[in-house]
Amino acid sequence: MTARIFLKVIAVIVCLAGVALVAADLLASGVAERFLVAHLTSSLQDKGRVLIRSQASGTLDQARIRILAEATEARLTVVAADGRVLADSEAAPASMENHLNRPEFQDALQGKVGSVTRSSRTIGIDFLYVAVPMEPGPNPRYALRLAMPLKAVNEDIRAIRARILQSVALAFLPAVLIAGIIARSMAGRLSSVIAYAGELANGNFQARLPSSTKGELGLLSQKLNETGAKLERTVQQLQTEHAELDRLERVRRDFVINVSHELRTPLASIQGYAETLIDGALHDEKNNLRFLNIIRHNAERLTGLTADLLTLSRLELRTKEFRFAAFRTGELLGGVIDTIQPIAARKNISIEQEDGPADSEVFCDSEAFYQVVSNLLDNAVKYTPQNGTITTGFHHIARPDGSAWIEFYVRDTGMGIPVDDQSRLFERFYRVDKARSRELGGTGLGLSIVKHLVRAHGGDVRVESEIGAGATFFFTLPVDDSGIPEHVAASAAIA
Repeated sequence: MTARIFLKVIAVIVCLAGVALVAADLLASGVAERFLVAHLTSSLQDKGRVLIRSQASGTLDQARIRILAEATEARLTVVAADGRVLADSEAAPASMENHLNRPEFQDALQGKVGSVTRSSRTIGIDFLYVAVPMEPGPNPRYALRLAMPLKAVNEDIRAIRARILQSVALAFLPAVLIAGIIARSMAGRLSSVIAYAGELANGNFQARLPSSTKGELGLLSQKLNETGAKLERTVQQLQTEHAELDRLERVRRDFVINVSHELRTPLASIQGYAETLIDGALHDEKNNLRFLNIIRHNAERLTGLTADLLTLSRLELRTKEFRFAAFRTGELLGGVIDTIQPIAARKNISIEQEDGPADSEVFCDSEAFYQVVSNLLDNAVKYTPQNGTITTGFHHIARPDGSAWIEFYVRDTGMGIPVDDQSRLFERFYRVDKARSRELGGTGLGLSIVKHLVRAHGGDVRVESEIGAGATFFFTLPVDDSGIPEHVAASAAIA
């Protein structure tokens, strides 16, 4: 491609040089011709005047005219005022036509010097004619005309043209060489630009032109690089958005499937036992209360699932508002523990609160804090065997940026969580033991809500566990105002 561009540029340069040579030839030839004709006219005029002065006392007859013509190397003609040819150095006067209408004689017979170039009617070649009056005054009786063929002038002009063309060609030679070097450089850069445009057309937006800041091609390269960078960012953004849309579509599809599955089981149970009661079991004293308790249990599951779905929906739609404030950390944690104690007491499980700094404060939404801790404690109670222990507490930590945070923990003495399940534990509807989870009344959304609410505060949540050694859940909340706007804080929770 570089060779083709180079040859095209060289062809254009050669054409321009040719046009310049032709123009120089035409202009120089015209100037040279006018100069030589003017010089020859002046020379013939001077010779004519010298001849007239030298023959003032004699006559210019035919024989004398021929002698003078050889001396002056010009054709001589004497014409009377009436246009008759009286003598001519190359033809018989009697055979020549009247010259009264010749323009050079008309000027000379009016006392002026006349000159003209034309083809001779007698011998048929181009001549320069110069006529000089032979007597002073406005109306001389005779005029002397000197004529010289333009062949010599044309030969001089051709010689001048040849020399001019040679000189111009020699002058153009280094210019063409320099232009060739520049053309090669431009061809290489243009080839790079064309190749880069091809890369962009093929979708290779990571390609870049060599950086250059010289001239218009450098500016073009810079703009093309900027265009490529913008296209690359746009494509990456579109790819990211597409991937995010695919992820959200998978989440939506899985969510619909999971919700449908979660709703179908309690609804089928309620419908089945209700139909059984209607068909006569309502009067069965052995089973009617058991059937009603099953219906109530499944209704409670539906109520809990609906409440959790509404919470997630408000978080995703960014309609959940938070009311941040500073609270005494120990008192806030103890209040949640008090509400869960009766549930734990049914299994003879003790909940112990380890003391943290007495003057510690946490900046959070109290309702969200209650929901986070109560979900963690509720899970701990469900998966901790009877006579087990649940331990809660908090301590201060500092992030690398220097901000102060409080890390809360809830530790149980249950069966533990396998390592492979820990990374997915906070996903919606994910259960380590699905059968047991449903048996215990879990919706599969509690830990997902915990993660979203904690992240809405700018914090994070994690789990540490070993099989047979229980599990410990950690989450962090800020000590001071983290600057998250209350009306958009929930947007950070969406994952």
